[in-house]
Amino acid sequence: MAERSFAREVEDLRLGDGHIFRGEGILAISKALLQSGVSYVGGYQGSPISHLMDVLVDAKDVMEDLGVHFESSASEAAAAAMLSASVMYPLRGAVTWKSTAGTNVASDALSNLSSGGVTGGALVIIGEDYGEGSSIMQERSYAFAMKSQIWLLNPRPNLPSIVEAVEVGFELSEASNTPVMLQVGIRSCHVHGQFTAKNNKRPAYTLKQALENPVRDVNRIVLPPASFHHEKQKHEKRWPAAVEFIKSRRLNEFFGPSDGEVGIIMVGGVYNGVMRALQQLGLADVYGNSVIPLCVLNVAYPLIDDQMAEFCANKKAVLIIEEGAPEYIEQSLNTILRRRDIQTMVTGKGVLPMGGEYTPPVLMNGINAFLESYQPLLLRNRPPLPDATPVLADPRVRALADVVPARPAGFCIGCPERPIFAAMKLVEKELGEHHVSADIGCHLFSILPPFNIGSTTMGYGLGPASASAFNVDAGKRSISVMGDGGFWHNGLASSVGNAVFNKHDGVILVVDNYYSAATGGQDLLSSRALNSRRKTNNSIVNAVRGIGATWVRQIDWTYDVVKMRATLREALTTKEKGPKIIVASSECMLNKQRRVKPQFAIDVKAGRRMVKERFGVDEEVCTGDHACIRLSGCPSLSVKHTEDPLRDDPVAAIDNSCVGCGNCGEVSEAAVLCPSFYRADIIHNPTGWDRFLYRIRSAVIGWMQGRRRGGRIVFVD
Repeated sequence: MAERSFAREVEDLRLGDGHIFRGEGILAISKALLQSGVSYVGGYQGSPISHLMDVLVDAKDVMEDLGVHFESSASEAAAAAMLSASVMYPLRGAVTWKSTAGTNVASDALSNLSSGGVTGGALVIIGEDYGEGSSIMQERSYAFAMKSQIWLLNPRPNLPSIVEAVEVGFELSEASNTPVMLQVGIRSCHVHGQFTAKNNKRPAYTLKQALENPVRDVNRIVLPPASFHHEKQKHEKRWPAAVEFIKSRRLNEFFGPSDGEVGIIMVGGVYNGVMRALQQLGLADVYGNSVIPLCVLNVAYPLIDDQMAEFCANKKAVLIIEEGAPEYIEQSLNTILRRRDIQTMVTGKGVLPMGGEYTPPVLMNGINAFLESYQPLLLRNRPPLPDATPVLADPRVRALADVVPARPAGFCIGCPERPIFAAMKLVEKELGEHHVSADIGCHLFSILPPFNIGSTTMGYGLGPASASAFNVDAGKRSISVMGDGGFWHNGLASSVGNAVFNKHDGVILVVDNYYSAATGGQDLLSSRALNSRRKTNNSIVNAVRGIGATWVRQIDWTYDVVKMRATLREALTTKEKGPKIIVASSECMLNKQRRVKPQFAIDVKAGRRMVKERFGVDEEVCTGDHACIRLSGCPSLSVKHTEDPLRDDPVAAIDNSCVGCGNCGEVSEAAVLCPSFYRADIIHNPTGWDRFLYRIRSAVIGWMQGRRRGGRIVFVD
C-alpha cells in the first residue's frame, strides 16, 4: 500500500492534443512517456522518484489501453537489464530509480547496455538524491555517464522542459544508438506547473511483434572481438551522432545578452536557483530576463565543444555552476578552451562550495564573489545581502543550543521496529555489546539515540554480508540487521546465501514490516496484502530455509519484547553453528494507520461499535526516572510537571499522537521498570451494556477514591 494514491491524477494522463495538463513533475514525466510511444516501463522505488513509481502503478490501466507493459522491478539491476529489449528491437523503453545508490546497483547492466548500444530508444530516469534532504552518500551520476558513455540530460525544473527532455531523450538515444539518462532532483519531481499536452501514442513496434519476430545480431553482444568494436563505435559514430543531434535540435539554451565581459554556464537542474539568486542581486527580473549571458546545459554530457568555445570567446571570465564534486564540467571546459587557445578564466568551485546543495543563498554568495572579482560594476545596484551572522551571534540563540537537545531522526510513532531494538538493548545489558552490521531502511535509525545500535552500513541487503569477515572463533557473535525490502532486493543471495555457504556463525535479524516501507510503502514479495497484479505472501522463512538455513525463528508480533529478548539471547548463546536467522514480523504502523483509519471513520459514521486503544501513565505511580523513554524513544512519550510538591522530576506522559501499539508498557514490563502504564479503551457508539458497565465502574472507582481521600484505605507493602 503506497503512501500516496494518484488514482485521480492519472486520469489526466489521457488528455489529448491541445489540452492543458496541470500537476507535478512526476506526473509530467509519466505523460511524456505515453506521448513518446514507449513500449515498456520498469523501475525500483526510492526518493525522489518513489512517487513516480506510484504514479506508474496507478496508471497501469491507462498504459495497458495503449499496449504499454509496466512492472515493478526486483532491483535497479533488474530494471537496467530490462532495457535489453531495446538492444535488438526498435522498442522504446524507460526505467527509473534513485541515484546514485540505484545506479551503483545497476552499473553492470548499464555498462553492457552502453557497450553494445541500442536500436530502440532507451531512457533511464534517475532521481538524483543530493543535498541536505538526501538519505544516501553524496555522489554524482555524472561519473557513470562519462564512464560508460551514456548521455546525461538535466533539464530546467519546469514542466515543459521536463516533458521535452523525455521526448527528445528517446530521439537522441535512437539517433546515436546510445542509452540516455534523464536526471531529475527532488525539486523537479515535485515542481508544479502546466504544459500543453499531446495525444498519447501506441508503441510503433510492440513487444508482441518482437517476440514473434526474433532478431539476433552477434555484433551487439558484449563478447570479444565485438566488445573492442563497440569501443571504436562509441567514439567514431555514436559520439558524433549525438553531438550533431544536440546541436541541430538546440537542446542547450542561451539566455540574456549575446555578449558581455562575463557569463554563467550551468546545468539545467540549478536554473531556478540561479535565477532566484540573480534576482536578489538585481541582475534579473521575475520573468527570467538576465543582464548576464547564461548558458543552460540541458544536456550535461556530452559537452558540445563548439558551443562552449563560442560562448566563452571574448569573455574575461565564466562561472561554472554544477553541484557536487569533482568539478567534471569545469575541468572539461578548461580542456576545451585551452586546446583552442581561448584564455577566458574559468571558475566554479573557487567561489562555490565543493560539496553541498546549491540553494539560492549559496548561489547568491558565489555569484556575488565571482562578479566582485571580474565585473564589479554589475553589482552597483545590488540590494544589501542578507546576513545571518547577527542571528547566529545572538547569545540567546547560542544559549538555546546548550539546553535544547538535538533531535535526531527516529522511528515513527508505533513503529514495530522500536521494540526489536529495545529488546537488543536489554540483551546488551545481559551479554554485553556486540558488533552490529546495519543495513539500508527504516531500521537504520537504530544507530541514533536512544538505541545507539549499529556500526556500519554497506548497501541495500548487504547488512549480513558486511559482517562476513567476523566469521571467526570469538567469545561473542556478530549481529546483522536487514529489512524485508533489502532481503528481496539483494540480501537473499548476497547475505543469507553467503552466510549459509560459508557457515557464518553469526546472528541475522530480518525486519519484516510487510512493505518496502522506507521508500513509501510499496508491496514486495512477502507483503501480506493480496494483490491482483502481483504475487505476494511469499514467506521469508521458507526462502531462507530453501537455500539451506537450519536455525530459523519466526516472531510474528515484534511488540512482544519478552519473546524478542529471549529469541535474541538464544541466538547469541546457542552452541549450534552456522547462521542464526530471526525473522521479526509486524506491519509498518504508518501503512497500518493509512489502511485502518479511513475504515474506522467509516464504521463510526455508520454507527457501528468501534474500540480504540489508548495508553496512559498514572502520575501517582510513575517514579519519574524516565527509563521507559530511554528504552523506547517513542515520540508520543514525553514528560510533564506534576503538582506533587514532594517531587522534583517531571513524570512520563503520553500525548494524543499515541496509536496504541503498547510498546511502552511492554518495554516497561520486560525491563521490570514500573507498573505506571495503563490501557484505556475508547468506545465509539457504545451499546447499552457498555454504558451500564461504565456506570458501575465509575461508581466503584469513585467510591474507592472517596474512601482514600478520607483516609479510610491504607496501602501496606
